[in-house]
Amino acid sequence: MIFLGNAGSAGTLFAAGFGLLGLILSPLTEWVIARLLPRLDGLPSLRVRITTAAITSVVCAAFALRFWSDPGLPAFLLLAVLGVQLARIDISFHLLPNRLVLFLLLGGFTLLLATVIVGPQWPNVLRAVAAGATLFVIYLILAIISPGGIGMGDVKLAAPVGLYLGYLGWNQLLYGGLLGFILGGIASSLMLRWHRKERPVEVAYGPSMLTAAVAVSLLWG
Repeated sequence: MIFLGNAGSAGTLFAAGFGLLGLILSPLTEWVIARLLPRLDGLPSLRVRITTAAITSVVCAAFALRFWSDPGLPAFLLLAVLGVQLARIDISFHLLPNRLVLFLLLGGFTLLLATVIVGPQWPNVLRAVAAGATLFVIYLILAIISPGGIGMGDVKLAAPVGLYLGYLGWNQLLYGGLLGFILGGIASSLMLRWHRKERPVEVAYGPSMLTAAVAVSLLWG
């Protein structure tokens, strides 16, 4: 019983430490984004910054508990920090900047590739690459078929989302892809109901994809 109590305390401290890391990294990332992408009109409002920091902190802590000793933890922390920022930007500007999406893809791949140093992770890494390419092609086909439904930013985001889900497994890729579509449909329906008396508005789809990726990563082990 004492051992279990100590393990529980260690887990809480571990998660709290990465939650604090999320609180620190969130405003730093926003500052860097504001410098690199001036077209986003600088830093967001204080309320938005507090909200994104809180969400980033919670997701980082959750990933710390979920992956604990998994060598893929640093890659998923990158997903937490940058994913929240991408969702925030897409909601505000209906834009998924190429630089950020590419950094999430290359950074995630590099950190996942580094996992082979500490263990036989090659099957997971190769599956991640294949899954990223697969989800990208699926979104590209959907964008060609229905250009008004899915934007090219969403198509590009599908690559890193597929990369992360594929690292965990093909089932996670399937669940994450389907959940992204479901959440996107729910968001679209809510926006249409909210603006039913006004001109239809564009719905940001990136947050649904990222939320699905985080949810499946946390819940389907």
